[in-house]
Amino acid sequence: MGADLAIDTQEGARACGMCGRVAEFFELPGRPEKLCLACSADLATAVVLRTEIDTATLAGQNADALVAEFAALSRQLLVRAQSAGALERW
Repeated sequence: MGADLAIDTQEGARACGMCGRVAEFFELPGRPEKLCLACSADLATAVVLRTEIDTATLAGQNADALVAEFAALSRQLLVRAQSAGALERW
């Protein structure tokens, strides 16, 4: 996984576009945005969950547990993003 997750050392530390934390950026393969480690991990998890939900749905399987996990993760990302906006207003 080390080769798949590259640290952008040229950019240096600056605010994450999602959460606003000052941190090093990480790049996910196939994604244009560069986010902090926590946001990158959550985004990668969301992508995997979405894929698994689609796969389960197409196979006619119950995806309720995956949908609930995706909803919880989405709320967590939203709270983090809104908190970043609140910090900017202070």
